[in-house]
Amino acid sequence: MPVTSQATTTLWRPSGPKELELVRELDWRAWPPRLPEQPIFYPVLNEDYAVRIARDWNVKHDGAGFVTRFEVESGFLRRYPVRQAGGQTIVELWVPAEELDEFNAHIIGRIELVHEFH
Repeated sequence: MPVTSQATTTLWRPSGPKELELVRELDWRAWPPRLPEQPIFYPVLNEDYAVRIARDWNVKHDGAGFVTRFEVESGFLRRYPVRQAGGQTIVELWVPAEELDEFNAHIIGRIELVHEFH
């Protein structure tokens, strides 16, 4: 039986140490539920943008910043419009907190830690 490969989209997520620890606890396969004051989960579509947030914001506010990379089924992501949060390369998806479990179910493989800043 032939193996079919599914199209995926690479996303990045800048995180602080607390969120990263929760991802570790989930075996690098899912994002933790949002807190009540976090109604949206914001993965970004550009590694440079994720690095800037982790390095310039997370380090200042949390003492450390991390960038993760992960793959999500492209067809599933079509439901989330790309939002431009600034310049042309500052783009992200807005995933409502109540849809995060379904979003996690469409992650292919593991979430990878790719950058660390202190």
